[in-house]
Amino acid sequence: MKEYNKDNIPLAKTLRKNMKPWERKLWYEFLRNYPLRFQRQKAIGDYIVDFYCAKARLVIELDGGGHYTFEQIKKDTIRTKELESMNLTVLRICNLDVDRNFNGVCEYIDSEIKNSLPQSFASQNPAPSSAGAEDNSL
Repeated sequence: MKEYNKDNIPLAKTLRKNMKPWERKLWYEFLRNYPLRFQRQKAIGDYIVDFYCAKARLVIELDGGGHYTFEQIKKDTIRTKELESMNLTVLRICNLDVDRNFNGVCEYIDSEIKNSLPQSFASQNPAPSSAGAEDNSL
C-alpha cells in the first residue's frame, strides 16, 4: 500500500476526537467490537478515510449531504479510484442509511468483509449485534 502523507496525522487525530454523530454511532455500536480490528480516521495515501480494516482491505466512508454536489461527487470518484488502485475496497454509505437503517448498514459491512476473507473467518466470527436498530434492507 502507498505510504501515507504524514502531514495528515494531526488532522486525523482531531477528526477522531470530533467524530460526527453517524461516525460515532457506527463506531461505538458496531465497528469497535467487530471481530476484526478497525481504525478510525486512518491516513492512507493522501487521504484520511473514516474507517479502515487492514485485514479485509476495506475502507468505509460515511457521506453526508455535502457529498452529493456535482463537484464533490467528482472528488469522491477520484478518491475512490485512487484507494481502489491500492487494492482496497471502498464502501460509501449515506448518513441517512445509518440513521434509518442501521441494522442493514451493519449487515452490508459484515457481508462485504466476509466476502473478502477466507470462509474460515465467516464461520468462526459472527458479527456483533447492533441492538436497538431497525431491520430494514439497504
